[in-house]
Amino acid sequence: MPKNIKLSESLAVLASIDPASISPGSVNSSWVPATNFLSFLLVVQTGVLGAAATVDAKIQQATDVSGTGAKDLSPGKSITQIVKATGDNKQALLDFRAQDLDAANGFNYVRVSLTVGAAASIVGALLYGGSPRFLPPRDPTASPAINLGASTVLSVS
Repeated sequence: MPKNIKLSESLAVLASIDPASISPGSVNSSWVPATNFLSFLLVVQTGVLGAAATVDAKIQQATDVSGTGAKDLSPGKSITQIVKATGDNKQALLDFRAQDLDAANGFNYVRVSLTVGAAASIVGALLYGGSPRFLPPRDPTASPAINLGASTVLSVS
């Protein structure tokens, strides 16, 4: 990467599950297009987990923004389960690439699926798009300009 490019110009927050106390069950981010990026990074963060709680996260893919044909990204694009005994205040990282998607069958949208088991727990997740096809990865038509994907993320300068 050239020295004069800022990290914020080559990385964008595409989707988020904001940190909160999440009850047992699954929470999903919105579906976001993956066509503008070559690589992706999922960051899962835990706070204090409830008694005997577990946290799982995976990437799912679909053919459109409404989730048509949703299926898990494979092989194995999920984090190792986080458990209460060792999982308070931890981070888990998961990398994947554009070629991991079933693009041949039109699967060009992704989302994060986060599952909490046993007890409510403080958890959050961010999905980053990296190696953008175009620099900087921002939507200049938005007011203010935003990183492509998550409308809750303001541009960084």
